[in-house]
Amino acid sequence: MMRPLALTGSAMLSYRHAFHAGNHADLLKHITLVLALEHLVQKETPLCYIDTHAGAGRYRLDSAEAQQTGEALRGVAQLDERQAPAVLATWFALLRGVNSGGPQRSYPGSPLWAASLLRPADRLRLFELHPQDRQLLQRQFSRDRRVDVRDQDGFEGLKALLPPPSRRALVLIDPSYEIKSDYSRIPAIVRDAHRRFATGVYMVWYPLLNRPEVSRFTTQLERLRLGPWLRLELRVAGQAGAPGMYGSGMLVLNPPWKLAGQMEAVLPWLQTALGAAGGSWLVRAGD
Repeated sequence: MMRPLALTGSAMLSYRHAFHAGNHADLLKHITLVLALEHLVQKETPLCYIDTHAGAGRYRLDSAEAQQTGEALRGVAQLDERQAPAVLATWFALLRGVNSGGPQRSYPGSPLWAASLLRPADRLRLFELHPQDRQLLQRQFSRDRRVDVRDQDGFEGLKALLPPPSRRALVLIDPSYEIKSDYSRIPAIVRDAHRRFATGVYMVWYPLLNRPEVSRFTTQLERLRLGPWLRLELRVAGQAGAPGMYGSGMLVLNPPWKLAGQMEAVLPWLQTALGAAGGSWLVRAGD
């Protein structure tokens, strides 16, 4: 059972991603992240990866938490690389690498996906407030000089990092949204970040739930009008009356130019692979 943990200077937080690692939302988020980073590292100039809610970095799929929910069994365990689109070759190679080519017992969090692709001159700035997850994250990257793990609210810490010295960055914003104010807070945070650094790539993950604040949130994100954007959604259940999270989405500002076409190939395959017969997928772009 997840228990609330009192964190000084913050809200009561109970969310632990270990219960949900490798689920359908992770697949959408991490496939999008890897495809974007594959494009960005082709340029020689160093890249800064910023993660506002980094989590533990790596998750055991045979842990009590993962076994309790079974979400990975309905998620990453359903994927067959032999039937996957060719653009996912690197994604599957990284996943195999985390498991040393053996049985799939570990699933990487966003920082580990990024670190596996980034180069020696690139940098990772990771924010995590939960003390247990932060300790695991620090242990994961204790020997990696590219990585700076910070005990700080990622929304606040982001301001001081923009623009990065190299003038190239990918920022991932993916809170748990257990604090409802995140829905109203994030559009303003993205707008402020863009004002500080307009050419960065900003990726915002969000859950799909039958709640009015979610509908308002996605509309607000699209209407930011800060430049090119790409909206991706994967629904694994029908929307009407669906209990809990029936899917998730990603809003990408300044997306790499190939990303929309790649996801148009990935999302229908992913929906089928997950057995989401009642679901759907969406790729929508704008300026």
